[in-house]
Amino acid sequence: MDLRTFLMQSHDLSDAGCVDEFASVWKRIRLDKGAHLARQEQTETDEFVLLSGCLASSICDQDGKEVCVGFYVGPCVVTPNIARTRDGLSLVSIVATTDALLARINSDLLSNRMISSEPVRNWANGILREALCRKVDREWCLAALSGADRLAWFRQEFPDYEDTFPHSLIASYLGVTPVTLSRLRARDKNRL
Repeated sequence: MDLRTFLMQSHDLSDAGCVDEFASVWKRIRLDKGAHLARQEQTETDEFVLLSGCLASSICDQDGKEVCVGFYVGPCVVTPNIARTRDGLSLVSIVATTDALLARINSDLLSNRMISSEPVRNWANGILREALCRKVDREWCLAALSGADRLAWFRQEFPDYEDTFPHSLIASYLGVTPVTLSRLRARDKNRL
């Protein structure tokens, strides 16, 4: 999908002239499967729209253990910079799990556009609200649900992601081991 078509899907950006002007300041980038869009603790100043392909974000602890914290299937907006950076440094690593096409804009440029354009401001604020809601939903899932219920929640929230992303990433995202995820999936197949 091209950026203009993606932006036109938002009721906040329904004016074609506004969309054309806004889309013109974004730059296209391609990522090969396995390439990083962002690296934890590295400088990060951009906002991204994933036009096609798949990405996964993760956090690595001091012992080198990596935990998956997000999935992206294009077309979609990658979690806004303000929610994935601190003091200009990325809190997460984001890697392409397939070849990907993205559009990017500098965060300061987007902020300036938000100040000068109410439709852009409304669109961007809506994106941030959605990202925060997804984060809260996942935190609730991890705190309140059993492993089987987490998998059921994941399937409801992210249909087809089991066929899209490696199961090791899904297990990490759900806070279970890959072996536990495999057992939960096998148990569901045996019920059918």
